[in-house]
Amino acid sequence: MSLNGRISELSNKHRQLDQKISETQKHPSVDPLELKDLKRQKLKLKEQLRWLKAS
Repeated sequence: MSLNGRISELSNKHRQLDQKISETQKHPSVDPLELKDLKRQKLKLKEQLRWLKAS
């Protein structure tokens, strides 16, 4: 996979996680551990994207 393809794939995953976090926060019975895990995954993707874009 090309660098641009990988960046695009990670950007899509980042966007999907952002949407999932927003949806999860809307529910009254939000699980704080699940929300924390989703945010951690999103941050990890953001760091990978930053690293790939700097390459």
